[in-house]
Parts: sequence; C-alpha cells; structure tokens
Amino acid sequence: MDGRAIRGKTLFAAAVFVASVLVLTFKLLNPAPIQLLVQGQTVIMSQVPGLFTYTDVLVISIASGSMCASAAYLVLHDSLAPTPVTSTTPKNVHDSLVPIAPASPEPGNALLEERRKQLEEVAKTLKGDEQVLFRTIINECIINQRELVDRTGLPKSNVSRALYVLESRGLVERRRQGMGNVVLLK
Repeated sequence: MDGRAIRGKTLFAAAVFVASVLVLTFKLLNPAPIQLLVQGQTVIMSQVPGLFTYTDVLVISIASGSMCASAAYLVLHDSLAPTPVTSTTPKNVHDSLVPIAPASPEPGNALLEERRKQLEEVAKTLKGDEQVLFRTIINECIINQRELVDRTGLPKSNVSRALYVLESRGLVERRRQGMGNVVLLK
C-alpha cells in the first residue's frame, strides 16, 4: 500500500472518530424530553429523567462502536503494518552488542583497555555482591543472568538485588531475551 492510501485511511478514521464523538456528545448531553402540563392558563414544564427513546439508544450504540473502532485503528495502525526484516536486523541481543574487551589483545585497542581499567576502578567503589557481580560482568561483557548465579555462587535473590543496584547506578543494563535476562555493560 502506498503512503497516500494509508494517509487517506488515517484521515477517514480520524473523521469518523470526531463525528462519533460529536454525535455521542450531542445525544448524551441533550436534555431528556420534557413534559408539558397545561392546566387552565398555567403551563407546567417538567423533565422526564433518564428517558431515551429506542432511536436514541440505537444512535448512541452505533456512534460508540464507530468511535471505538476508529480509535483502535488510529492507535494500532502502525503496529499492525508488517515491518520488513532486513539482513542487518540482529537475531538476538548478542549480535547487536560489541564487547568492551576483545578475546585476544590487538594493536589499536588502547581505548578498550582504558575503558576496562576505568570499570575496574569503579568496581573498587562497590561493596560485597555488587562488586563480585560487576567484576564478572566486566570480564564477560555480556552474560545471562542465570550464568551470573552459576559463576558467582550467589543466590538468585542476591544477584537480582545487586543487579538492580548496578542498574540504578547506570553501570549495567538488563535486556529481556527469551525466558531470561541478558546483562551487559553500559
């Protein structure tokens, strides 16, 4: 579908939404029918509360349905459109991340080694479980949260709590991957 057709559908949905809101506003805020009583020379007007005719109920129902449908289209039409997958899209978190330190030292990686030294200095300021976890993450760069539990020998609750502290300090980031989390340096 080309852009003009999509813009046309979006414009139509917006117009239907506005019209539905106007009809609902008019119907719901319109005063209920009034009752006129004529007794001799005096006319008594009284309102009949909560009285809607069957036509009013039908119009309100149709306007509500069209308002909901057009609102749903306006909110969801971007997410409903299929997005093409290109070959550059990473398959998982590991493909999109660059490790901080290479597996084997090469010339020209002085910046990476400097970053690792800075992170080691930051690790010295941490205490207990946070320091153990952070040093493990520095060595691995990217690690599953489950592996952190295995490698450090800490209970899951301690790992989770310590990762929360490290995240709040802006040192690491947890990303959802499948049923678990991947922890990486920020």
